[in-house]
Order: sequence, then C-alpha cells, then structure tokens
Amino acid sequence: MGQETNQSELEVKARQWLTERGVTIDDIAELVYYLQSKYHDDLTIEVCRHNVDRVLTKREVQNAILTGIQLDVLTEKKQLEQPLQKTIEVDESLYGVDEIIALSIVNVYGSIGFTNYGYIDKQKPGILQKLNDKSSGECHTFLDDIVGAIAAAASSRLAHSTDEESY
Repeated sequence: MGQETNQSELEVKARQWLTERGVTIDDIAELVYYLQSKYHDDLTIEVCRHNVDRVLTKREVQNAILTGIQLDVLTEKKQLEQPLQKTIEVDESLYGVDEIIALSIVNVYGSIGFTNYGYIDKQKPGILQKLNDKSSGECHTFLDDIVGAIAAAASSRLAHSTDEESY
C-alpha cells in the first residue's frame, strides 16, 4: 500500500485511468529518458520514473489527465454531439484544444517544457507512436498530447532540479 496512502483520490484515479488506457509510468519515463539522456551522462530510467511520479502529484496534471481521457472515452462511445464528435474522432489538426490541455501540464515546470513538448510531439517516440495509431479503434486525441506533456514536464523538472531533488 505504502505510496498510495499519500496520494489523493484524484491522483489515484488519474494514475488508474492512465493504466487502463495502456500507459504505464515506465512508458512515460522512457520518453523522459529520450528527451534528457544526451544532457545527463548518468541518467537512469529510475530517475526518469521519479520525475514522472513527481509531476503526477500535481493537481492540475491530474485534472488534465481525467478531462482528456474522459473526452477520448466519450468519443470512442460516440456520445458527443456533432460536430465535436467527428472533430475529436479524426483528431482534426485545427482543433487545438487537446494541445491546450497539454500545455497546462507543460507550464507546471517552466518554459523549457514548451520546447520539450514540441519536440516530442513531432518525433512521437515510444508510447506516443502507439497512441497515434488510428487503426486500433481507440481514440487518444487527448491522451497522446497529455502523455507527451507529462514527459516534457518531467524533463523540465529534471533540467531545473539539483541532483538531490531529481533523484
């Protein structure tokens, strides 16, 4: 039980929904490693995981996760009104609300998160490639941006931290 006793109900639910949608903490930690390994010679996946865990303790991050995932799920169930249903379903490029929710996460640890987010959103490594695969029948219009933003925020946290804070 340990760590869970210190988590709010909101944090527990946000972590649960990420897992249910196929995203693990290690998936996000691998994105952090992808973004930061060239700047930290001794970087480990454990350090990346720790920074992801710290980002997930932030209420604004938890709210973004729950909001985005709920919209993705409702879209899969075709429970939104048109034209919003189709807009989210096809991940319309000019929609932008998915990126706005992601930017609320990116902002948590400063402006370096913007460049990390933009880079990883274009590259789509690891779990982001899987989340962008439209052939699965699942909708991840919001989740792919949220996961990228969590990784970008964790990378920013790592970049701004002293060794004691990031480890």
